[in-house]
Amino acid sequence: MSLTLDHTALRAAADGAALVLAPADAGFDAAQQILAGGVRSTPGAVVRPADAGGVARAIRFAREHDVELVVRSGGHSALGRGRHDGALVLDLRGLDAVTIDPSTRTATAGGGVTAASYTAAAAEHGLATPFGDTGTVGVAGITLGGGVGFLSRRLGMTVDSLRSAEVVTADGETLHADSREHPDLFWGLRGGGGNLGVVTRLTFDLHAQGEIVGGPLVLAATAASVAGVITALREAPRELAAVVMVMVAPPMPFLPPEVHGRLICLVNLCWSGAPDAAESAVAPLRAIGADAGGVLADLVRTGPYLGLLEGPEGPPFATRLRSFFADDLDEAVASELVAALESGTAPMRAVQLRVLGGAVADVAEDATAFAHRDAVLTGAVLAAAPTPEQADEHTGWVGDLADRIRAGRPGAYVNFVPDGDPALLAEAYPGRTGTRLAQVKAAYDPQNLFRGNLNVPPSRSA
Repeated sequence: MSLTLDHTALRAAADGAALVLAPADAGFDAAQQILAGGVRSTPGAVVRPADAGGVARAIRFAREHDVELVVRSGGHSALGRGRHDGALVLDLRGLDAVTIDPSTRTATAGGGVTAASYTAAAAEHGLATPFGDTGTVGVAGITLGGGVGFLSRRLGMTVDSLRSAEVVTADGETLHADSREHPDLFWGLRGGGGNLGVVTRLTFDLHAQGEIVGGPLVLAATAASVAGVITALREAPRELAAVVMVMVAPPMPFLPPEVHGRLICLVNLCWSGAPDAAESAVAPLRAIGADAGGVLADLVRTGPYLGLLEGPEGPPFATRLRSFFADDLDEAVASELVAALESGTAPMRAVQLRVLGGAVADVAEDATAFAHRDAVLTGAVLAAAPTPEQADEHTGWVGDLADRIRAGRPGAYVNFVPDGDPALLAEAYPGRTGTRLAQVKAAYDPQNLFRGNLNVPPSRSA
């Protein structure tokens, strides 16, 4: 594999169909930056195409010159600078068009669109597609991994709203994939990560969505309060979802100073049903706070759905993260979780929890390449520090706590495997899902050009 890019040849291959930035060019440093902190590698060039034709030219160049190719789809893209120095970054942020068709309740988005820009365009018509919980995430990236967020329990995962995709494959061919054309590719795109090609355009179903009732509800973190929050969310109507963060409280402006440095349970709520039913849906969570010594902060308000996706990004710390699925989180497991966070030594440490069920579980396990439909919850343990070397010191702590929370349940959410650790491949794509995905990979990328991800090696074996 070549680690030295011929920039003259690359520009000739692009033939004006893409902006090519080499390390010596003005704008390169800004173009290669990603939100994830602590990334050690530096790309050899960034190519920013304006259309699928430009994408195809970059793919052919990478294949013909045996260059490491990585794809940045507009958002977080933790692997979007490559595993090694000298990679060719295919940056899709120029493919940023969003088209809303209220009459058919469909939307088309370029491969570089972010969730915030898409959601803002759809909100003008009182419509939405379920993405995650952060506006800066790329629509293509979250879709390819599955897509779990504030609307998943009511409307399903992002992949469940995907109607079709335009994909440039490893041979530079542009294909349309949906349930009738290239259905095997369409199946694999819905959860298979970036293994099968570069998605340059996506068409989604839109769903009616007016104002939501949501925002942070902050409780003291105890074993009883954490387990109680998960139970309450499991028993809640589908319209109620939350991202739960059990963490040492940073100096958030809405928390009193005496809470800073204490362990908290931050429940970022989203009630997407009828506004007049929100109070009764949220009441059990507020009651848990009262039992735990009082609600520390209550910022639950009525407002636009887009508001939940907005917010400041955290510092660009190096992060070590381990995702998991679990069948339950009882008080005994919650006690271990709380104790581990209290005794941990990482400057920033947290456990994120998301209750699934509802519309996520309505879809058959083999309908898409996301194979964890029956899980009760998913989440991640994370530790962050100013440098990669300091973050590495907490890798064991992260993995050990994730194993205790999962309590024997295998599984990894591909969108939360930022380093593409191959040891987690069988957990992300277990059993028949992994076998089928490897066969689809063999059909569309037999040479494994698209490997800058949680990589699925191609295999034709049954």
